[in-house]
Amino acid sequence: MAIRELTCIICPKGCALKVEIDENGKVLGVAGNTCKRGAEYAENECTNPMRTVTSTMRCSDGSVIPVKTVTPIPKADIYECMNLINKGVVTLPVHIGDIVIADVFGSNIVVTENRK
Repeated sequence: MAIRELTCIICPKGCALKVEIDENGKVLGVAGNTCKRGAEYAENECTNPMRTVTSTMRCSDGSVIPVKTVTPIPKADIYECMNLINKGVVTLPVHIGDIVIADVFGSNIVVTENRK
């Protein structure tokens, strides 16, 4: 059995969480959370951490444009996601929310800025 200490990032309170994990990686209990969302965060962070990726992509005119994943992707897949982003080129014009790379680890990469 192991105890993992986390700081909850779900709300501004930043609760100090202690997560009890068995030898198989199963969460046995969470302490320190002041709400149900904190317990869910702790369990997900210990069993299947997810992250939203934000970055920039090259554009067809040589500039760069900000992009992000629509939904979080598995933390373990961030480097491969970044490889796809770094290889891609955005064809202008684009509008906020336009998909520039589809189906990236269960999400899409979209632009976060309008560009002519």
